[in-house]
Amino acid sequence: MAIIFHQQTKEFHLFNNELSYIIEIMDNGQLGNLYYGKKIHDRDSFQHLHEEQKRSMGASHTESSPLLFLEYTKQEYPSYGTGDFRYPAFEIKQENGSRISHFTYVSHTIYSGKKKIEPLPAVYVESEEEADTLEIELYDDMMQTRLILTYTLFTNSPVLTRHAKFVHEGNTEICLTSALSASVDLVDMDYEMVHLSGAWSRERYVKTRKLEHGVQSVHSMRGASSLEHNPFLALKRPETTEFDGEVLGFSLVYSGSFLAQVEVSTHDLTRVSMGIHPNNFEWTLNQGETFQTPELVMVYSNQGLNGMSQTYHQLYRTRLARGYWRDRERPVLLNNWEATYMDFNEDKIITIAKKAKEVGVELFVLDDGWFGTRNDDTQGLGDWFVNTDKLPNGIRGLSEKVEELGMKFGLWIEPEMANKNSDLYRAHPDWLISTPNRLDSFSRTQHVLDYSRKEVVDYIHEMVSKVIRESKISYIKWDMNRYITECYSHGASADEQGKVMHRYILGVYDLYTRLINEFPEILFESCSSGGGRFDPGMLYFAPQTWTSDDSDAIERLKIQYGTSMVYPISSIGAHVSAVPNHQIKRMTPLKTRGNVAYFGAFGYELDLNTLTDEEIEIVREQIAYVKENRKLIHQGRFYRLLSPFENQETAWMVVSLDQSQAIAAYYQSLNYVNASWLRFKLKGLDPNKKYKVTNEYISHEAYGDELMEIGIVIRRKWLNLEGGDFGSLIFNITEKSD
Repeated sequence: MAIIFHQQTKEFHLFNNELSYIIEIMDNGQLGNLYYGKKIHDRDSFQHLHEEQKRSMGASHTESSPLLFLEYTKQEYPSYGTGDFRYPAFEIKQENGSRISHFTYVSHTIYSGKKKIEPLPAVYVESEEEADTLEIELYDDMMQTRLILTYTLFTNSPVLTRHAKFVHEGNTEICLTSALSASVDLVDMDYEMVHLSGAWSRERYVKTRKLEHGVQSVHSMRGASSLEHNPFLALKRPETTEFDGEVLGFSLVYSGSFLAQVEVSTHDLTRVSMGIHPNNFEWTLNQGETFQTPELVMVYSNQGLNGMSQTYHQLYRTRLARGYWRDRERPVLLNNWEATYMDFNEDKIITIAKKAKEVGVELFVLDDGWFGTRNDDTQGLGDWFVNTDKLPNGIRGLSEKVEELGMKFGLWIEPEMANKNSDLYRAHPDWLISTPNRLDSFSRTQHVLDYSRKEVVDYIHEMVSKVIRESKISYIKWDMNRYITECYSHGASADEQGKVMHRYILGVYDLYTRLINEFPEILFESCSSGGGRFDPGMLYFAPQTWTSDDSDAIERLKIQYGTSMVYPISSIGAHVSAVPNHQIKRMTPLKTRGNVAYFGAFGYELDLNTLTDEEIEIVREQIAYVKENRKLIHQGRFYRLLSPFENQETAWMVVSLDQSQAIAAYYQSLNYVNASWLRFKLKGLDPNKKYKVTNEYISHEAYGDELMEIGIVIRRKWLNLEGGDFGSLIFNITEKSD
């Protein structure tokens, strides 16, 4: 058991081979934090780590502990108003208007394994030996409310998950006005905060800032995790690099509005808080009711940012993603969107599909425009029945024809939205999220359906499942193209409006669950104007996500590099599109477009009939290469080598778990004039193994230590032959037996 309770000193020590996390029950009955970091030896007492000192203007919490000033104390799940003036993890408004609480230790339970926290997504285990769990129960006598803090420590990985649950037993109503998933107090501020921020077509840029006194945070109040900020942050030491140094990672398994905050006190204590955003959140609890927070996944690394990322990759690929497609090789697909947009008919689609089959595509995906009166984005959204003017044989007939060609068939849907010009809206105008007698903000001429209402989810489920059931559908691209504004549910009372945002996300999870249970072999890909909901909550239901609407290869270097900070390569939807690129008009070589898209769930966004014979041959080679190497790419260890945020070069590689194979990629965004010699240093190989390194320019043998310490000699003329600007090289590395 990796969790020990020291009865005499009232301390919990959670540890494995890589990390330690130490909690104490303080004299006032509340929980304090003594340590979070690299694994240390257990001992009978860690009380020397608890520090108390009288300070000017401090407020002592109890007469029995006159030196316990909560403002200067490292706590586990802090509240506001009893001497701690920092931001709290939760706040509860009571019947008399008070927001003061005092949860004290009652009991605890330690057990092997990990429980589900449904209806919320969470990481899981497949055997009890994989993890140990600590549940600590606290109680507030005045409110008669229980608070259960849950910690799960993975046995063979530096992963600690946390969440909180409120159970109300009193006969008067209480109202949660804030309920974050976890709070972590650290003893110093010598960190840099790393987060992923951007906007449409430039999602998840890597941003780094030095911590300062006060609050630094990222958040979403948009009803989705958002294009602008990802529900992730990391704290790293200033000297930490990709491969060396200490990092603490925090990733929230949630798809709605969130807050990820770091507060530094003027005594240099650092508090990390993460969970559902308190704005527009009020959750009333009556007697017998509970509230469960989402799960926070904390990762410790003393092997730099890459070490943290590899832990998240392995965990999220194998213990968050689940179901039929978790470990299967993903099909090479072609999506018709950039080829036709909404201007298509069955003959045009079949012509594109036939060419796709010729080059080896395995899955054809029909995008927006197949339903209702959907000829442009002003109409038809919400009417999930086929447009027979475009498809006289329906989705069933089209899907059967595609399967007869020897490919699988996939379909785009946007089930959370509706146009006002739709049968759905005309029949149910109150099903849109909108505030009475207020202006409805317009976004893409569409509106958000109220998924906080079960009858809305039921209706959409019935329509979408009917289309799937009657056709041969192997893949669903689930899109979501606007945020929530004027948040108000016409199906909820005034005192329930603070639940709408969270209930909306629970409704989305509910529809995913129903469809997955009914159609377990369908591959779901989530999408939200590209990467607007690329988060762990979605990954639990859909093992891959359309990473960005920006399919330009050079811009994708930044987007995919940043995404890899947390998310596995198998989850990163990455496609080859036409040039000039539809988003930024850049011209990039077809080879480079493929070389970037290899490192993700691979596909095409174009009409192959428009390519030259030479280009078609390149496409054939790309597809053959993906089929040969996708298992290695998706299941190997991924290493970021050169950052596009720091240089004109980007490089990364993936290495098989047994270190017998690797693929390394080198890209340049702009060419150099009369440049210096170039050495491409690798990572993750066995220094004592001999490898054969090949591409179309070299066939070279070297030991792993040489490839990592000296590198591959790259001739600049190779990059010129690959286009100069935007040139790229792929190196295949295979263990050579003597």
